[in-house]
Amino acid sequence: MTGPLAWLFDASLTIAGHEILWREIVGNVFGLASALGGLRRRVWAWPVGIVGNVLLFTVFLGAVFDTPQHRDLYGQAGRQVFFVVVSVYGWMRWRQTRRAGREAGIADAPAVQPRWAGRSGWVLIATTAVVGTVGFAWVFDRLGSWGPWADAWIFTGSLLATYGMARGWIEFWLIWIAVDVVGVPLLLSAGYYPSAVLYLVYAAFVAYGFVTWWRLRAAEVAAAGTASVPATGPRPSPVGAPSSLGRREDV
Repeated sequence: MTGPLAWLFDASLTIAGHEILWREIVGNVFGLASALGGLRRRVWAWPVGIVGNVLLFTVFLGAVFDTPQHRDLYGQAGRQVFFVVVSVYGWMRWRQTRRAGREAGIADAPAVQPRWAGRSGWVLIATTAVVGTVGFAWVFDRLGSWGPWADAWIFTGSLLATYGMARGWIEFWLIWIAVDVVGVPLLLSAGYYPSAVLYLVYAAFVAYGFVTWWRLRAAEVAAAGTASVPATGPRPSPVGAPSSLGRREDV
């Protein structure tokens, strides 16, 4: 790549003696903005996240794209590709949910309703976490990835968390915390300092996100319970008027 685009692509700054690419910083800023949109249940969270994924893909293939670290984190790079795929799914799913809410007369309908994954969801999460981590650790080790086991869990956990966000599972915030716990030491050891710092920010952010979605779910359950209990007894229908029993508004 040559010309102004080459300068923009390779632009960097030095912090504490370490050269850091601007696109790593910008990519992580887009990632944080996407997480904020997810917290607020906004559809724009998905396309914003995709931009960050594309930028970070070029960062984590250090040897391929000649980054200052010169280390390839295949799991970190590969997950950016899968993020794009899962994000397209989440983007479509959230748009459909918001559209359905607006058609029902809710002007500011949220794009997703938080809910617990349930037993079947946790079986899926646990099985995928174990099988995915073991399988990808073997693949990344053969590819020569830096820290294959940690890289494999970050890869697998990130996919699970993104899928859980698309489905509206409250537990996806907890999965992100587990990813951050492993991701910070790995990224620090590999020299990806902006990404490591962002993981620390994420740790606090996702804890707040978990509590927020938990409260939203509790409020919805409480509201539904209140609505199901009539304040007074059934009102008699006017003579000749058809009964409304069994219609949706009475449920």
